[in-house]
Amino acid sequence: MKVEFAPLSVPLQRRLQTASVVQWIFSFLGLAQCCTAAFIALFFTRFWLVSALYAAWWLIDREKPSKGGRRIHMLRNCIVWRYMRDYFPIMLVKTAELDPRQNYLVGFHPHGVLAAGAFLNFCTEASGFSILFPGITPHLMMLSLWFRIPFFRDYVMSGGLIPSDKQSASYVLQKPEGGNLLAIIVGGAQEALDAHPGSFTLLLKNRKGFVRLAIQHGTPLIPAFSFGENDVFDQVKNPKGSWLRRIQHWLQQIMGISLPLFHARGIFQYSFGLIPYRRPICTVVGKPIPVQKKHRPSEEEVDQVHQKYLDELSKLFEKHKAKYNVPEDSHLEFI
Repeated sequence: MKVEFAPLSVPLQRRLQTASVVQWIFSFLGLAQCCTAAFIALFFTRFWLVSALYAAWWLIDREKPSKGGRRIHMLRNCIVWRYMRDYFPIMLVKTAELDPRQNYLVGFHPHGVLAAGAFLNFCTEASGFSILFPGITPHLMMLSLWFRIPFFRDYVMSGGLIPSDKQSASYVLQKPEGGNLLAIIVGGAQEALDAHPGSFTLLLKNRKGFVRLAIQHGTPLIPAFSFGENDVFDQVKNPKGSWLRRIQHWLQQIMGISLPLFHARGIFQYSFGLIPYRRPICTVVGKPIPVQKKHRPSEEEVDQVHQKYLDELSKLFEKHKAKYNVPEDSHLEFI
């Protein structure tokens, strides 16, 4: 006998979608602090052995993040990510086939406030990454400091996140069997400070480390642009030279992370809160740019490949912008 379940009502679906986004925001804004507090607090309770055993495990496992991490497919396929996908919604678009015998380096743009498109498309299966790119295993780079937090490090590794350092990147790109995709949010945390709705400013003009890395490993470069990434949050105006921008830049230099003052809607009202707006995000993955391998590329060789990457990224943006309601007179600005 087959049991059939009635489809969820639209209001219930919307509540579940909102709940999924709330837990995602909490996981990156509050879970790290909670994990640290729990780890320390357990030492002063009768459950002290939990933290002691984890500390021993942490010591043994300390190199795992820089060696590809430890993804858990059950968590990547969790239904909560599909609700998050439908909240905005978020979509992943393929423009070219990828050879599973080859490794790839993807430059993701823009960072946005919380990089929702990068996380959901590369760290979960909600948008069907494995279906679109069969035989390819995605890895997304994240600030290394998050991997120093107990318990939280295991959570972020489960989705395929790895530290944003050269050692971690090289480990993925030098795998001889191929089939690995390393995604780097090139603008990084600093670019988040320019994540205003309708903005297409990319911190990329002097960011060439990822290009040098690709040349050293002979890894094809792929530009990816996430339309709508900057539109899901509003941000307090912080033009360059303003007192707020100077404070944010100072804090970034000290802590390594930027602190954009963002806001959007609330859980039960739409006027103010930290829940993102329901605005579509579409991540378009471009075609690979062949790169000739050279262990020690010259500055001229790096500049040449970097310029080609900028040109291909601009072409990708111009070709697809009309589909995603970007004004005709809007163009990418590299700073």
